[in-house]
Amino acid sequence: MRDNILVTGGAGYLGSTLVPDLLEAGYRVTVLDNFLFKQASLNHVCHHPNFSVVKGDIRVESTIVPLLRKADVVIPLAALVGAPLCSLDPVGATSTNHDAIALMLKNLARDQVVLMPTTNSAYGTGDENNFCTEESPLRPISQYAKEKVAVERELMQHPNAISFRLATVFGMSPRMRIDLLVNDFTYRAVHDRFVVLFESGFKRNYIHVRDVSRAFQHGLANFDRMKGQIYNVGLSDANVSKRELCEHIQRQVPDFVFLDAPVGKDPDQRNYIVSNAKIEATGFQPRHTLDAGIAELIKGYTMLKNSVYGNV
Repeated sequence: MRDNILVTGGAGYLGSTLVPDLLEAGYRVTVLDNFLFKQASLNHVCHHPNFSVVKGDIRVESTIVPLLRKADVVIPLAALVGAPLCSLDPVGATSTNHDAIALMLKNLARDQVVLMPTTNSAYGTGDENNFCTEESPLRPISQYAKEKVAVERELMQHPNAISFRLATVFGMSPRMRIDLLVNDFTYRAVHDRFVVLFESGFKRNYIHVRDVSRAFQHGLANFDRMKGQIYNVGLSDANVSKRELCEHIQRQVPDFVFLDAPVGKDPDQRNYIVSNAKIEATGFQPRHTLDAGIAELIKGYTMLKNSVYGNV
């Protein structure tokens, strides 16, 4: 049985969508989170008898080890996510994104299951055709991508592990992140009506946050035939450039304007077309399209605006 699930970082962007889904599916879920962003994203599941929560730091051995011993499955979501955040706190990023996972793996029994999100930003720009499968060489550039590659390598030494290389995630979540690309551009379209693009031809892949939750549930349901493998998780019909993404948004926000300018550079130099055929062959298919996600975000941003220091 794999009934007891420990989700680290379970109050974050992914976790606050995944945890309610796991509870609804009948699992017992314990969340460990430091609530760094003062989020109240799991308020709506506190009534559930199968939900437990611990406020603490995954880097503290005396905190994490007792929780690991009670878990059949570990889903380690706790991380400083993205190159910009890691650049702000490189020491904290290493201790959280790499060292804490190494500590976790050291303390796991061989029969305990680990389902972990990694990142397809590790592909860099892919091959000469910018095409990437799970077998493609990894060319991580940022600290974030490099440490995710190192962690994945260590993770796959565990006999009961799956790595999900996530595309850029989008969509509304109880713990919202406006900085993710689709979320960011849609926010700018709704509130600013314009965005200035750099490297507008760079392509990347996308996946809805609810489909990420579904991918983890799919991994649990099909674990015995998926274990020991790495899977790209993304929308196969959404390998689109930044400019093409803006065109998708403009269809729903007609007065949205986007302009090209040589004003920046992606720290991971993400420019690739990603194949999701491997996970699709296991029976997984995303349900949430890019356009549906944009429509959802437009509704969400009707209610949400960063205006702490403004009167409008």
